Amino acid sequence: MNDIKIPKDLDARITDAMNYFWNTRNGQIAKKNLLGVKDQGNRGAVTGGKQLDGFVQLIADILLMNGISGKNIYINQNLELPGYYRPNKKWDLLVIDKGELIIAIEFKSQIGPSFGNNFNNRTEEAMGTALDLWTAYREGVFGAKKAPWIGYFMILEDCKRSNEPVKIHSSHFPVLDEFNGTSYKERYEIFCNKLLLERQYSAVCFSTTSLIDTCVKYDFPKENLSFQSFITSMLGTVIAHFMDWMC
Repeated sequence: MNDIKIPKDLDARITDAMNYFWNTRNGQIAKKNLLGVKDQGNRGAVTGGKQLDGFVQLIADILLMNGISGKNIYINQNLELPGYYRPNKKWDLLVIDKGELIIAIEFKSQIGPSFGNNFNNRTEEAMGTALDLWTAYREGVFGAKKAPWIGYFMILEDCKRSNEPVKIHSSHFPVLDEFNGTSYKERYEIFCNKLLLERQYSAVCFSTTSLIDTCVKYDFPKENLSFQSFITSMLGTVIAHFMDWMC
C-alpha cells in the first residue's frame, strides 16, 4: 500500500465525469421545464444534486485501487458528520476507519448566469464548513489520533460572464489589491489558494468547464489546485494512516 496508484486512463475518467456533470445538470433543467417549474438562475440544476457524482465515484475508485477497503468509504449514505456550531453536516465522501475520521470531501459547482450572489454563498459555505469541522475536531468529536484530511472540490463554468472583470463597491474601506479588476474565475482562484494558505482545507481542486453545443471542455488553471495534486495529497494521508495501523 506504500506506492500511490493513479489510473492510467485518468484524463479519460475526468472527461467522463465532466460529461456526466453537464448531462445531469441539463437533464435536471429539462425535467423542471417539462413540469412547468421555472427557477430563477437555473436553480433547479443547483438544488437537484448528483451532478458531481462522477467525480465522487472516480475518487472512490482511486481509493479502492490503492487498497482502501470499500467498507471504509462512504459515498451514498451515512455521510453526516457532527459539528460544533450546528448538530451535523452532510458531506459527499468520507473515509472512516475504526471510529476515526480520515477523509472528508465537499463537492461544489457554480454555473451562470448568476455569479455574484452565488460566489458569496459558495465562499461563505466553504469557510463555515471548515470552521465547524476543525472546531469539532479540536473538541474531540471525531476520535482522531491525527487531524483528518479535508478536501474541497469546486467546478466553475468557463464563460464570458465568469471571465469579465467585476466592479467592486466598498464605501468605507479599500478592498485588498489582489481583488481589483478580477473576474469571478480569478476570484475563485484567489479564494481556493487562500483556503490552502490558511490551512482551512488540506487540499483544494478547482476546475473550469464549458459546454458548447455538445462539446465539453475543462481545465485546471492552477497546478496546485489540479486534480492530480488533490488526489496525491489525499492518497498520501490515507495510505499513511492504514500503514500505521498495519505496523
